[in-house]
Amino acid sequence: MPAYIIFTRITTIDQKELEKYWSLIGETMKGHPIEVLSPYGDFEVLEGDQIQGVVVAKFPDMESARKWYFGKPYQEAAAHRKAGAIYNGVLVEGIV
Repeated sequence: MPAYIIFTRITTIDQKELEKYWSLIGETMKGHPIEVLSPYGDFEVLEGDQIQGVVVAKFPDMESARKWYFGKPYQEAAAHRKAGAIYNGVLVEGIV
């Protein structure tokens, strides 16, 4: 079943660290079956606290998503994301 990683950016702490993360993220996707469905597109918060942005990425299954997320290249890039902003990240299984 497909799986989705959804990141919501809550608060920016250091814009330069975020920009470093964004410069590295593309390289982490090489060789992984990832499809970015919504890269910081327009959004509307219907419930809950305001956020600064949303990214939705699709994978063929949960294991593929975990392999990318927990892989060394992404974790090295993610260190800059974590230094640059407070995010929530969720991995969720979809339906066919």
